[in-house]
This record gives sequence, structure tokens and C-alpha cells, in this order.
Amino acid sequence: MDLQDQLKNLFPDHIQEEPVEDSENTSKIWMQDDPILCKYEKRKGKPITILEGYTGATDDFKILAKEIKTKLSVGGSFKDDKIIIQGDYRDKIMKMLKDKGFNVKRVGG
Repeated sequence: MDLQDQLKNLFPDHIQEEPVEDSENTSKIWMQDDPILCKYEKRKGKPITILEGYTGATDDFKILAKEIKTKLSVGGSFKDDKIIIQGDYRDKIMKMLKDKGFNVKRVGG
């Protein structure tokens, strides 16, 4: 008798709900019409990627920053309505944002 059978015996009236999968495209982040600007800079000799121009809620932009940092396994921060990612990941970030439905514009080189 496995755990599921034991739980059914203990709670016979319980109806088990199906788990809801959280897809990337179904996230509740506000989409905007203006493009998000994706820049490349060097600070103190180290490359960084900067995302700016998001006009939605700050909390949504923080969630987006966390998703990007997690998927790329890199460090970064969120300051002054900008996402700063350590390293040159413009192509990967732009592809991820386009897959989510954002309009992205590459600025500089």
C-alpha cells in the first residue's frame, strides 16, 4: 500500500486537484507596446547587459529579472528601473523576452 492509497483511506471525501503547470507564456507580467532596450556596457573592464524601458509595475520587472538571472545562471541586480546582468548575454536575453511576447530593441554594437 503506497502513500496515495493510505491518504485515500484516511480522507475518503477528499478530491485531489490536478497540479497546474506554470508555463512561461502564461505568466501575469504586463506586456507593453514600447520596446525594452537591451544595452551592452563595460564597467570597470567587465561586460554587463542592461535592460531598461519597461513601463509596467516594478514588481513585475523584478520577477522578470529573477527569471532571467535564474535561467542564465548569472548574477545581476535591479536598480533604478534597470536590470543589470553580469556578462554579455544580449542574444540569449533578447530571445527569451521575444518568446515571452515582449518587443525588444538592441542598442549599441
